Amino acid sequence: MPELPEVETVRKGLISLVKGKTIAKVDVYWPRIIEMPEVETFQQQIIGETIEDVERRGKYLIFQLSHYEMVSHLRMEGKYEFFSEAKPLDKHSHVRFIFTDGSELVYHDVRKFGRIALLKKGTAKHYKGLTQLGPEPTDEDFSLADFKDQLKKSVTMIKPLLLNQKVVAGLGNIYVDEVLWLAKIHPEQPANSLSPQAVKKLREAIIEVIAKAKEAGGTTIRTYLNALGEAGHFQQELHVYGQTGKPCPRCGTAIIKIKVAQRGTHLCPHCQKLKKV
Repeated sequence: MPELPEVETVRKGLISLVKGKTIAKVDVYWPRIIEMPEVETFQQQIIGETIEDVERRGKYLIFQLSHYEMVSHLRMEGKYEFFSEAKPLDKHSHVRFIFTDGSELVYHDVRKFGRIALLKKGTAKHYKGLTQLGPEPTDEDFSLADFKDQLKKSVTMIKPLLLNQKVVAGLGNIYVDEVLWLAKIHPEQPANSLSPQAVKKLREAIIEVIAKAKEAGGTTIRTYLNALGEAGHFQQELHVYGQTGKPCPRCGTAIIKIKVAQRGTHLCPHCQKLKKV
């Protein structure tokens, strides 16, 4: 699943490719991708709209159009492909935006889980998925005091809690594993058992890992490519995710993989000890 760094990289790519382009027509081949309004209305309303900007909130892309805002969530394997001229589409191409200059932007999704919603200008902030998001994982938005309060109130294991987008926006399985390794916290540690020092270190690790991953263009695992068709590079800096059996870069102990809340989870059993409550 594309996580925050990957979606941010897609956003930057889309700006370079489609900002300023005007939509002449939209073909929808899998209607369920369009969450709102009705497909026919969506196709009518978007004609003549110019893409003024592409923003991001958590894992959501927000296309700023002339009179509307188009919210897009890539879910498991969604991606956008840009073509300078018409190309034959494969069976996984579900929405095609045709621009007045003949170029095209195609939404491609093997799993068909992604969703697109068209809303009136200025109302995307009220879209149900966006209203439930926690702060962006940046030093400016991610308050240590609020984070401490949230963790203090929860007996949930720290990994699934961090995957909850209401706590902090944009984290997924890859980056939570990396963050917990960096902070030396076991993924099954109850959130309310973390010391104030551990919470502070965890917040710093979240900000650091996400910033580095954004700079590297995200992580390429399986199918992720950015809007330019390029792979990310952060996989070269992964310390635990996908490193089962390899030595921990910090202590040399073999990395193990376990299941935490039904998610495959990588950790160093020496650096990330589960502490008794």
